[in-house]
Amino acid sequence: MEMKKLLYLGATSAIQYSEEMKAYYERKVAAGKKPMCVINAVRNKLISRAFVCINQNRPYEKNYKHILA
Repeated sequence: MEMKKLLYLGATSAIQYSEEMKAYYERKVAAGKKPMCVINAVRNKLISRAFVCINQNRPYEKNYKHILA
């Protein structure tokens, strides 16, 4: 339950301070999604970004370009 609370706080903070997440939130709510549903989507985005960085052992880069070898 504690992790769920922390992820909620992280998602609401991301919506408040990240222009990308704020635009995503506002776009989805304007499209008719319920606000809590969109917050859950933002939480999933945060989790997936964290896991990608951990699995690839690299810091987060906003404008990451995948280089094919």
